Amino acid sequence: MGEKLNTLRAGVLGSNDGILTVVGVLFSVAVATTNRFTIFIAGLSDLLACALSMASGEYSSVSSQQDTEQSAVATEKHLLKTDFAGELKTVQNYYASKGITAQTAKDIAQNLLDTQPLSTMVSVKYNLQLGHYMNPWNAAFSSLFSAALGGILPLVAMSLLPVSIEWPGTILAVIICVGLTGYLSAKLGNGLTKKAIIRNIIIGIITMIIHYTLGILIK
Repeated sequence: MGEKLNTLRAGVLGSNDGILTVVGVLFSVAVATTNRFTIFIAGLSDLLACALSMASGEYSSVSSQQDTEQSAVATEKHLLKTDFAGELKTVQNYYASKGITAQTAKDIAQNLLDTQPLSTMVSVKYNLQLGHYMNPWNAAFSSLFSAALGGILPLVAMSLLPVSIEWPGTILAVIICVGLTGYLSAKLGNGLTKKAIIRNIIIGIITMIIHYTLGILIK
């Protein structure tokens, strides 16, 4: 369940990045030129680059987390076999540092190392939870598809809407998309949905203003 939730979160974040990076390129290029084919190719190229970048970055990040966990597990397995008393003392000191009496801390440490020694040591020493990290391939593909999906609506709006409404239509598409990703991220993280939606919309508007201005400067 935890892995699925983390994969979904990676997907939502990837979608948000896809929206903002694509709309940034679209606005800059569309201000500088009215050639729709040029605008479309620029937006599509950025969409693909963003999706692949997000996927590779997520894969590397999660793989690194898994490597850290695997190294910690190997170390603690060895220490539990060769220095159980030292491991027990480490857990005891950990709980004693939180204000628990020495005897109670010792009892807790003994009970934890009797029932779940490996997960206890990994948690106490490295602040890691066994099996908490998602599969790097799942994270990569989630980011890949979500980033691509996030950038599609702004790209389609700017490329295919009638010229008379392409700008307001694209702006509306961006606001809807970033509002939706804000809502989903808040729901997945048990946060405040209204605050997340407003924050994302403001970021989207600022992004559009910055790149529109950049387009005017380079025109």
